Amino acid sequence: MSGNGHKRGTERREMLMAADLKYLLDVIEKSGRQYDIEKIKSAYHLAEKMHEGQMRSSGEPYIIHPVEVAVILVGLGMDSDTLVAGLLHDVVEDTSETLDDIEHAYGHNIAQLVDGVTKITTLDITSLDSKEQQQAENVRKMLLAMSQDIRVIIIKLADRLHNLRTLQYRPRHKQLAKARETMEVYAPIAHRLGIRAVKEEMEDLSLRYLDPIAYSEIETALNSKKDERLGFLEKIKGQINDRMSKEGNTIHLEGRVKSVYGIYRKMYLQGKAFEEIYDIYAVRIIVDTVFECYNALGIIHDMYTPLPNRFKDYISTPKPNMYQSLHTTVIGKEGIPFEVQIRTWEMHHTAEYGIAAHWKYKAGLQGKDKLEERLEWVRHLLEAQQDSEDVEDILSSIKSDLVPEEVFVFTPKGDVIDLPSGSTVIDFAYAIHSAVGNSMIGAKVDGRIVPIDYQVKTGQIVEIATTKSQAHGPNRDWLQIVKTSEARNKIRAWFKKEKKEENIAQGKAEIERDFKRDGINLTEEQYDQFILELAHRQHCRTVEEFYAAVGYGGISLSKILPRIKEDYLRRYRKEEKPDLKETLPKRPVKRGASSGVIVEGYDDCLVKFARCCNPVPGDAIIGFITRGYGVSIHKQDCPNIIGAMKDDENCKRLVQVQWASYVGESFKATFEVVSEDHHGTLLADVSVQLANMRVPIHELNARKRKDGNVQMMITVTVTGLDQLNLVIKRIEAIKGVIQVHRSGK
Repeated sequence: MSGNGHKRGTERREMLMAADLKYLLDVIEKSGRQYDIEKIKSAYHLAEKMHEGQMRSSGEPYIIHPVEVAVILVGLGMDSDTLVAGLLHDVVEDTSETLDDIEHAYGHNIAQLVDGVTKITTLDITSLDSKEQQQAENVRKMLLAMSQDIRVIIIKLADRLHNLRTLQYRPRHKQLAKARETMEVYAPIAHRLGIRAVKEEMEDLSLRYLDPIAYSEIETALNSKKDERLGFLEKIKGQINDRMSKEGNTIHLEGRVKSVYGIYRKMYLQGKAFEEIYDIYAVRIIVDTVFECYNALGIIHDMYTPLPNRFKDYISTPKPNMYQSLHTTVIGKEGIPFEVQIRTWEMHHTAEYGIAAHWKYKAGLQGKDKLEERLEWVRHLLEAQQDSEDVEDILSSIKSDLVPEEVFVFTPKGDVIDLPSGSTVIDFAYAIHSAVGNSMIGAKVDGRIVPIDYQVKTGQIVEIATTKSQAHGPNRDWLQIVKTSEARNKIRAWFKKEKKEENIAQGKAEIERDFKRDGINLTEEQYDQFILELAHRQHCRTVEEFYAAVGYGGISLSKILPRIKEDYLRRYRKEEKPDLKETLPKRPVKRGASSGVIVEGYDDCLVKFARCCNPVPGDAIIGFITRGYGVSIHKQDCPNIIGAMKDDENCKRLVQVQWASYVGESFKATFEVVSEDHHGTLLADVSVQLANMRVPIHELNARKRKDGNVQMMITVTVTGLDQLNLVIKRIEAIKGVIQVHRSGK
């Protein structure tokens, strides 16, 4: 480059730098909050210098990314140190700058924040075999840093949000990977922290890539009625404002529309049409005091007809993420239902920004306060993973524990316990204390005795019955029943400690049985060497330790068996030149999202199993392209499919599908049992048979028919048609049973 060219390039770069910095400083000024401007300027100049020459996938200079992260952090009301760390969050990972350099220039706190956000590339991951394992270690490190300083995760959320905003410039496989990770880890964390604005934007942006067709349909539906929607909301706001003014109340009114993903979840998970979603429209009333909240609620219920069972009081019983508000759904004079949210200004700020609105550094507080108590779930989540040897299982457990759907149940003393949706009374017991879970012998819900696999619901009072017997402990079958990783790992820890010899024997027997089943034949000498190497790969010091880990469930043999078999074939069966396609589980190239079903002509489409016929692997199936929530899978003889074939338009939406050769899922199936009334023993006989087969019962209803016989509808979880047919055969053999057949329910 000539001298003049170099000069022009330098001048242009300086102009861009000045524009980026001015943009950030303008955002800071408009926020109205006090910041250490000189420190922020210094961090910007360092980031710009270290990232010089680096470009983003969009073709823009890299410095734009940390600036946008800092802007998001300003919007969340974070402090100067957090903004500085946001500007520098990538310099250690992507440049020659070190943590020591940052600590020397900006202090220990900022260096710790940057370290917490830095990815796992700084660690030794040579022993990790897959991206899944690397991701698990990365998430675990992030959670650990988060438990020490909540600002780490807020920076990480801002980082991920801006990356999602520019995801259109990345390759398709990168888009899908980032979107899935966001939905599984980052959006749920934002939810748990109560940062609604970030959570909803993350979900909507991710959905755009995970299911573009559904996203487009919902967006089109919203846009098509945009003027009508705005008009309706303005009319409702006017009615409420007039009435509140007459009553002498001063309020602030806002109208909102449910997020795209919020609508999508109701359409996909609940099978609702767009028109059937009651809370698409919402009006928010903001007042000064709690008393005014309840007063406003009374006025709203006087103005409009409230829908039954649609009122929720999150003021008296706040969510664990600090969210407080009154929610009610009412029907307007036009016959259109809409939701009304009522809260104070303080509650509103918390609802939008969650923990970012209240973290202790703002007030300069020291020691443990109520805020830190609300972060206990992070520490519990980390503690639950301490005894797990399977790093991939750790990530799976974390994802499971972060699911947004929660239930809130009470102890007999009135303490609130929050659990993931689907949690059982066993999960509840272990959430109180490991000693309660380990000594559990039964449970009552709202004063009634329930089975140990009973799934608790919001608002229920749960009482755990325990024993003082030292010989008592959890049942191994509980591992298949519990929902939370906390309960699962505490059960494993008990067996690890109390049943060492039994674990070794059971683990060894399980390995030998699976080896025999899969044709892994070794001499005694080969076996000893092979199993020792396998133990070391699973981070076990001895073979006995490996056997024990398999025995108590710390290592899932089913997960590692394909890799074991591949290693065996490579080392000991070379001469036979085995066809790995035949020896390993076949995985389809094209399949619905985690469904185990291949959809002809579609890749990565969403799949749901129709409730009308509940197909299971082995059934002859067909797909029906729905409007808004992917492909619905039916049995070919399903009455709804037979009916659809009579309509030419519906026929065009039928698509060929088939079961994948490898289906790693369980399925719900319902069957009907008709039996003679033999003094009420049928229920016990059926339960015993299913328990012996280790088949979980999800739902059971019984009634006496007019002919004197007893009819039972039973919903169970099975792995496929073969197991379901075996279940039906066993039930048919029970004395007094007249007939058993599958139901489409």
